[in-house]
Amino acid sequence: MAENRGMAIANDHRTLPLTGLLLAGGAGRRMQQQDKGWVEYQGRPLLHHSLRPLERHAREILISANRNQERYSALGYPVLADAESGFPGPLHGLLAGLAVAQQDWLAFVPVDAPALPDDLLWQLWVRRKGVPLVLAEDEHAPIPVIGLMHRRLTRLLQYYLDSGERRAGAFFAKIPQHRLPLAPAATLNCNRPEDLQGTIA
Repeated sequence: MAENRGMAIANDHRTLPLTGLLLAGGAGRRMQQQDKGWVEYQGRPLLHHSLRPLERHAREILISANRNQERYSALGYPVLADAESGFPGPLHGLLAGLAVAQQDWLAFVPVDAPALPDDLLWQLWVRRKGVPLVLAEDEHAPIPVIGLMHRRLTRLLQYYLDSGERRAGAFFAKIPQHRLPLAPAATLNCNRPEDLQGTIA
């Protein structure tokens, strides 16, 4: 059934020529060490909420996960582990995604953001002209785990990680980019148990 669902998405005329990556490889330290993808929010695991915009518009979907990989695989999408152990951060997940993505553009979202707009990928896509990166932003700052990047950043990202750096914000700050403003309600982030009490408008 999961494989059939993936096939249906791939053949949907609404898809864009990009790969969608769900970032689910974190340690969940503020969520009592739980794998946040499987923590329930409004009666469903968080991952199902966060996958929604990817399933609507991505031609291909990948999942970055360092735990419960068989469980994630049952969803019907390729699952990628970070090359480095110890939950090294989202940039390692992005590098793994870029290495196998079949499309030149990689859209990425975190597993703990259940209120992202359904047309998020389309909004990112139309802002990509002339730059290799589009990042979402809230009223305070860019959000380095929600965006769209071109595969030509792969070598630069590899060099950055090889230097020992891991900070996503510092890496993206150096890249020419456009921004996608998101409403506060759309950027709901379920990092802690108390965040699970939030509601989607």
